[in-house]
Amino acid sequence: MQLITYLGFGGDCEEAFRYYEKHLGGKIEALFRYSEAPNVAEIPADKHKQIMHVRLAIGDAVLMGGDNPHGNFAKPHGFSVNIQVDDVKEGERMFNALADGGTVMMPYAQTFWAERFGMCIDRFGTPWMVNAGAESA
Repeated sequence: MQLITYLGFGGDCEEAFRYYEKHLGGKIEALFRYSEAPNVAEIPADKHKQIMHVRLAIGDAVLMGGDNPHGNFAKPHGFSVNIQVDDVKEGERMFNALADGGTVMMPYAQTFWAERFGMCIDRFGTPWMVNAGAESA
């Protein structure tokens, strides 16, 4: 079994996933627009260019997402996407990229459970945690 995080967006999914691909070192393996759906006639024209589904592979991990086609998107809350890396400098690079244009909730610093840890909400509204170093739990 795999447990995969699926992120919802209000129209900027492609921009977010292109950003994640660039800054998290992943590769977009699949990207489908609403215009490609079999029921495209039922989908409002202003949604056709939006993302129905995207799959990003990052090492052995997968992150998926899509734009909400129904206009009832709500910013995420009550969870964070966690990144666990061994290299402290790589963790810092990722944290800084995710925090750029967003909000730092907890600066990237040493903690009692990790050599480095930080929390932020990126410019797209997705909450992230970055754990780095051998002590990480």
